[in-house]
Amino acid sequence: MPELPEVEVVRAGLEPVVTDAFVSGVEVFEPRSLKRHVPARGGFAALIEGRRMLAAVRRGKFLWLPLDSGDALVTHLGMSGQVLLRAPGHEESGLLRIRLHLEHPDHGEYWVNFVDQRIFGGMAVDAMAPAADGFTAGYAGAVHGDWDVLIPSQVAHIARDPLDPAFDDATFIARLRSTRSGVKRALLDQRLVSGIGNIYADEALWAAKMHYEQPGNTLSVRRARLLLTEVRQVLAKALAEGGTSFDAQYVNVNGASGYFSHSLNVYGQQGKPCPRCGTTIVREQFMNRGSHFCPHCQKLRRPRSA
Repeated sequence: MPELPEVEVVRAGLEPVVTDAFVSGVEVFEPRSLKRHVPARGGFAALIEGRRMLAAVRRGKFLWLPLDSGDALVTHLGMSGQVLLRAPGHEESGLLRIRLHLEHPDHGEYWVNFVDQRIFGGMAVDAMAPAADGFTAGYAGAVHGDWDVLIPSQVAHIARDPLDPAFDDATFIARLRSTRSGVKRALLDQRLVSGIGNIYADEALWAAKMHYEQPGNTLSVRRARLLLTEVRQVLAKALAEGGTSFDAQYVNVNGASGYFSHSLNVYGQQGKPCPRCGTTIVREQFMNRGSHFCPHCQKLRRPRSA
């Protein structure tokens, strides 16, 4: 599933083309890609056509495009969703689900194609309300306006991500240290911290030398802060390298793959030596997925008795 770096790469690619663009047409080829849209608010196409897009904004794995109507076009990539910028007339090779026709004052006519193999992702037009903490609701690059303190209702429950300037380190550390759950389960909880999925959780835990089942309430403040630091470093490096691509399912808006997969230390590396100590990396079943770790570097630490 695309995680924060992949979604941010898509957001950054969309920003210059969608900002101030006029939506001249909407085509829906697969109604199931609108499963997050609430029909009672109005038809999907009717709420977008004739509107102007104001920016491209992200929080965690969610992306939204504020509209001059006060609503937002919310996009979630799911497992295999792609948002692609195309010239009019382009023949899409993937499973095209939704197409937006845009007219930009500087860039001319563009198509924004939403392609999705598995239909786990989708688009929806959603109402926006002020962010609960009063800060800018999501990351929007250099573009700002009256809409930047507003957040779509479908995204309001999602916590801020570690690269968000308004992320509260102290609150995250306190909540992490109060949970009996393992640290990986906590990192994947989008209500605690957003944008982190299986890949970057495994990579950050390896960097912090921490077992994925280490209970959060056994961590010292120093260890919790170290984990947060490693999470940020892994996300920033992946973002700089264009995200992680294992196949053609994750690409940027131009259809190009990221190359962070060449920098992975443990994720998908089972059977290979640990880059740090040489011990064989293992994969264990975890929450209907896998956890990859080094048994030597990432030992489960039992809390000391009082």
